[in-house]
Amino acid sequence: MENNHTAVLQTHSAAETETLGKKMAKAFSGGEVLALFGPMGMGKTAFTRGIAAGLGTGGVSSPTFALVHVYDGGRLPLYHFDMYRVEGWDDLSSTGYFDYLEDGGVMVIEWSENIEEALPPEAIHITFARGSGDDDRTITMTGLSAAVVDSLK
Repeated sequence: MENNHTAVLQTHSAAETETLGKKMAKAFSGGEVLALFGPMGMGKTAFTRGIAAGLGTGGVSSPTFALVHVYDGGRLPLYHFDMYRVEGWDDLSSTGYFDYLEDGGVMVIEWSENIEEALPPEAIHITFARGSGDDDRTITMTGLSAAVVDSLK
């Protein structure tokens, strides 16, 4: 299956951003890597809460201090990474990142800018940007499968 589709979406609240993640997660079968890009406060954690809800788990919070949170008990395990403080290969390796890539769960990586060269080629790149209003977001996704694009409709 080719993952070469792109989608540009608009949300107008944190709740809409969360709903977008929830809809998207319903198309996941395991092994997806979501590389999130964008400044602080753009909705990356709200989007991840939606992914968790779509997988049948919850309780997502920002992983800033733990670097990775594992959420299981849903349809697929969710691995939520925060790479904000990662400054090199040793830091990255100490998070368990490379082991999680092989686990078959869904990985969501905030601050992917800091590990871009370590992202797998099949990673879905998701960029969050401020829209025209304070709560508006433009979310650009590349590397999507047709099934994920269909889930967004």
